[in-house]
Amino acid sequence: MKFAFAGIDFLGSVFDGLVEAGWQPIKLFTRPCDGVYDFNDVVVARARQLRLPIQLSRIRPDDILALHQAHGRDWTLVVAGYPWRVTGWQGRVRHAINFHPSPLPTGRGPYPLFKAILDSYETWGVTAHVLAEDGFDTGDILAQDIFAVDPPETHETLLSKCRMASQRLASGPIGKEIANRWRSAEPQGDGSYWPRVTDADRTLDFRQDIDAVLRQVRAFGAVETIARLGDGRVFVAGAEGWHEAHRHVPGTVVHRYRRQVIIAARGGYVQLTRWSPVPLAEATQIGR
Repeated sequence: MKFAFAGIDFLGSVFDGLVEAGWQPIKLFTRPCDGVYDFNDVVVARARQLRLPIQLSRIRPDDILALHQAHGRDWTLVVAGYPWRVTGWQGRVRHAINFHPSPLPTGRGPYPLFKAILDSYETWGVTAHVLAEDGFDTGDILAQDIFAVDPPETHETLLSKCRMASQRLASGPIGKEIANRWRSAEPQGDGSYWPRVTDADRTLDFRQDIDAVLRQVRAFGAVETIARLGDGRVFVAGAEGWHEAHRHVPGTVVHRYRRQVIIAARGGYVQLTRWSPVPLAEATQIGR
């Protein structure tokens, strides 16, 4: 099966899984990335290695038509971590599939991994579904890969689990059984949509229980939470903590040692281990 891939490195493991299943890539649709949280280095390098055409601009119906004219309907459009709605594919491709990092219909939306940890889900998963033209993440389900979420789960470990699950889906049920899966796809029914997180969602509240604060740090990981430190704010990439009765006002800096800062929270202390100051311009924007 020929396929065009639309995505970035986030779920680039889908690309690898399909190639592993014997599929032939014909084009890469990707987008500019900031090189901080979003990357497309790997998928672009892979496409160049395979001498595939690469398009950075949004997929338009004319782009689908051009591939249809070159390959007929004997190809599949595969979307994984692509932010724009794709339309105009019906009647021009054999299949159009989206890989979403949640056990749909739970967790529709741009990036559900943070909330999965914040809300203490015990299981999570990745879903391959029919690409919907009239909504995001609402198409009929083709296959799912469900796995356990561990109590100390971090954003980075959950992301890795999603990437590995995506590759299993691509190399297995989708890569080898797509015709049958397409015919027997199941409607999702009612579900939940989780919007993009805001700076308020990322901001630590030390009036919360120590476990809730540390869970929030784990949920955002390298994407970083935000904390007030004295008169300023800092980005927090790593923190630890412990339970201990005390009389400090939550949010008070009670101890410093080199780059380690200890802050009182409800029922214990949070120790910031990896952090950096929020630039003044960003601090002003955060405070609006």
